[in-house]
Amino acid sequence: MEPSRIGVMGTGAVGGYFGGMLARAGHRVSLIARPAQVDAIASQGLRIQSAQWQASIGPPQLSVSSDPSALAAMDGILLCVKSSDTESVAALMRPHLAPDCWVMSLQNGVDNAARASLVLGRQVIPAVVYVATAMPEPGLVQHFGRGDLVIGKPDPGSDDGPIHTELLQTIAGLFNASGVPVTISDNVMHALWSKLMVNCIFNAISALAQMDYGTLSAHAQTRQTMHAVLDEVVRVANAGGTPLTLQQGLEASEKIIQGMPRQFSSTAQDIARQKRSEIDHLNGFIVREGQRLGVPTPVNATLHALVKLVESGFRA
Repeated sequence: MEPSRIGVMGTGAVGGYFGGMLARAGHRVSLIARPAQVDAIASQGLRIQSAQWQASIGPPQLSVSSDPSALAAMDGILLCVKSSDTESVAALMRPHLAPDCWVMSLQNGVDNAARASLVLGRQVIPAVVYVATAMPEPGLVQHFGRGDLVIGKPDPGSDDGPIHTELLQTIAGLFNASGVPVTISDNVMHALWSKLMVNCIFNAISALAQMDYGTLSAHAQTRQTMHAVLDEVVRVANAGGTPLTLQQGLEASEKIIQGMPRQFSSTAQDIARQKRSEIDHLNGFIVREGQRLGVPTPVNATLHALVKLVESGFRA
């Protein structure tokens, strides 16, 4: 397979990991990052520490810039920014994308691909991300577990648009050959809702307690709260036409507990660094959807309010 030219818009832990994996496999990867990240990666390379291997990746496979114009002439773009930045960052990207460049959203939440698509004027591939990573300092990605994707067509009923089955198969082949397992789903929205369900169960509680998944799950009263969160998410999903079940949620959360017991949620990592989190697009999204659909969500509303309260004390 010929090396592809891949851009990464937003080089945090997720963008750094998947971009680094592609570059490590020989693809030409252009990272777009904040100045502190640019300086660190330009001087030391993108450093990845995984359980089985470590690497420092730099030119010629990997370049880094804070200028979105570096995305010109890319074959594909990984959109990896916070959900709250989707529209503003998509607007920065739009002037620089080649007509046949595909864009994939590797973000938390269920509506980022659709929101980015409206700004970019092109279809965006939704992706569900399963990876345990952290970025303790600029330029350093720590990888604790998993690292796989589920992708699918934004319009599953049609194969005539720009995002068609053959393109998804090509992208999956690119990632699979780079050590990133990819599954193509006929119903990626269901997979996105399943991931959102898990995020709502763990993220806010891990952030407020500053504890890992294993510790949370071992506490009986906390498990009761997690089950209450799950019940509300399932009710909202079902009211909106996405058929989730309590059993699916329990099985998914148990898989996370067993596979990543020492992992802190991304929201917990943000709060620890006094950074704004994506809580508006996790539990906050469930609250808004519940209001729209007439489904009460008091537990999700409480967790959302408490995280926002903590964030209100952060300096701008």
